[in-house]
Amino acid sequence: MTFFRKDNLLAWCVVPFDASQRDSQQRAAMLQRLGIGALAYDWRDEHMPLFDEELRQLRDHEIELSAFWLAGSAPKDADAARADRHIRAVLDFVERNGLQIEVWKTCGGPHIEDLADREERLDAAVAEVSVLADLFADLGCTYGLYNHGGWGGLPQTMIDIAKRTEETGIVYNFHHGHEHLAQMPADFNAMVPHLLCVNLNGMAVDGEKILPLGDGENDLALLNMVVDSGYKGPVGLLDHRPEMDAEESLRQNLDGLKRLLVERGDQAALATYA
Repeated sequence: MTFFRKDNLLAWCVVPFDASQRDSQQRAAMLQRLGIGALAYDWRDEHMPLFDEELRQLRDHEIELSAFWLAGSAPKDADAARADRHIRAVLDFVERNGLQIEVWKTCGGPHIEDLADREERLDAAVAEVSVLADLFADLGCTYGLYNHGGWGGLPQTMIDIAKRTEETGIVYNFHHGHEHLAQMPADFNAMVPHLLCVNLNGMAVDGEKILPLGDGENDLALLNMVVDSGYKGPVGLLDHRPEMDAEESLRQNLDGLKRLLVERGDQAALATYA
């Protein structure tokens, strides 16, 4: 069965972007109503004391916590990682709950990207990524490079880093990849062996950064590209519209995905949305 089936979907960019500012219980109930069975958790400082409550509510509502966004510095060693309060909070949360999930983090920054030689940049990036990837691998988690613009978010950069680090994959976000469209499908196909998750978005050349799925002129072609690539992993639906209620935003994306599946003639996937 196609990986666009409903039970392969997760919600992303929801927690800090919901105009209704739901609490953990309300958010889990919303996802349950929508029939989205997994959440990739993004957060801000005010959510740090609520990590365990979020997990409890997700479990109570039969929603999987599939991934966790990782803020904080790019530490040079394990001691520096544990000294960072953001990273330590996630390490402690994962360990005390025995979670084996993905952790997602961007890569790069001026201290790397200002290096003149590309191989030097890669060496520096690999050294940084390896610190956190190894720490979380020891806890049974998988580290995902998350594209968020810049050199560190280029498909080829992430591919090269993933090839050089163990327990590391790629999380590709189309909403941060508008400038990559001209290199598709070649860049996407090259990422497939390393892809952990693909987060969809309405995509239009020179259009808005965030569009409901199905409203972009390139959306059907990109869905076909993902299918043709052989990618078989989870598919994320985006909120990321702080001016809008997250339930409405996610529902728009669900409706847009269903329209695209009708255009594709993907009856097997559509049957899971009934």
